Amino acid sequence: MERQAVDRKQGRLQGKRMVITGSSRSLGRDFALACAAEGASVVINGTDGAALSAVEAELRAAGAAVVAVRGSVAESAVCRALVEACVDNFGGIDVLVNNAGIVRDRTLLKMSDEEFDEVIAVDLRGPFLCTREAGRVMREQGGGHIIQVTSASGLVGNFGQANYAAAKAGMMGLMYTAVKELERYGIRCNAMWPYAHTEMTQPLIDRAGKTARELGFGEPQQVAAGLVWLASDAAVRCNGQCLSFSGYRTALWRSPVEEQVLESAQPLGVDELQAHFAQADPLPLYRIGGG
Repeated sequence: MERQAVDRKQGRLQGKRMVITGSSRSLGRDFALACAAEGASVVINGTDGAALSAVEAELRAAGAAVVAVRGSVAESAVCRALVEACVDNFGGIDVLVNNAGIVRDRTLLKMSDEEFDEVIAVDLRGPFLCTREAGRVMREQGGGHIIQVTSASGLVGNFGQANYAAAKAGMMGLMYTAVKELERYGIRCNAMWPYAHTEMTQPLIDRAGKTARELGFGEPQQVAAGLVWLASDAAVRCNGQCLSFSGYRTALWRSPVEEQVLESAQPLGVDELQAHFAQADPLPLYRIGGG
């Protein structure tokens, strides 16, 4: 999709100072391009120097204000450098987008310690480190917005992705905790679940034997519209929410809620629990998404 040169005085994100991790390729690249096209100043990030430089050049050619910071968000020094780059070059940080992620897919019983740890380091430790560093600056400047890019795997699980699902579920816990701790400083925290056709989702599409569109996946530049809206002032009422975007469909996902409650004035014993759950049907709790 061809993008127009940036008019920095007219965009929905005009004046926004953003850090977008994992933005040297795939969905993160389109996030950066879309936000810059709406007037944001962006700090981009990735581990592949050539890919990162290419995106930086693409953004500069479009007239965007951009700084590139190479490195893995699994390293605290890199996360600190990302926030410092935004402050030093743009005067502060308004929006952090924790998008960086990797996969090391393998079934649970065959997954190695290293495969689990590598994914947790980038996909969960990284968002924690970036959230902490950005949160400290946002507290001092009086507010900001932190967006966690999560996944269906973290909400409902996925075959062969115990590491990735655990990390993405952890991001939800991180988001909910950040809401409780940071709201008093004027910092909002939300999560978005992009349903996008990317390098990560291509294997799923191949296995299904259908097109990305038939499976409901939007192209990255289409899904990026969801991030633009969520990062804009139009979404100022959103706090502690998880929203999915596919380019063709969006939804608000509720946090876990109680179902099939039994209360008693007396302590519930094994017999009482058996009697209750024999009449109740707990299966829906374990069949989210038809799994």
